[in-house]
Amino acid sequence: MDIGSEIREIQERNRRVELDKAWEVSWTRRVFIALVTYLVAGVWLVWIRDAYPWLKAFVPAAGYVLSTLSLPILKKWWGRKEST
Repeated sequence: MDIGSEIREIQERNRRVELDKAWEVSWTRRVFIALVTYLVAGVWLVWIRDAYPWLKAFVPAAGYVLSTLSLPILKKWWGRKEST
């Protein structure tokens, strides 16, 4: 394999890695997971005939979103702790 094709392969891999990283922190992903969480919880609560199912389904979805908001703060704290 020549050096030019190796460089192209590395560049392609880097593009895939960057795309994966961007997806992990994207609001599209967060909103989608929160929406699916809300719908699954809501359907489950309706199925078991709980009171106010769609209001109660908001709790796990909101918890997920709040937990993702705290992750950058925790990551920064962890990074400082690990680098010392």
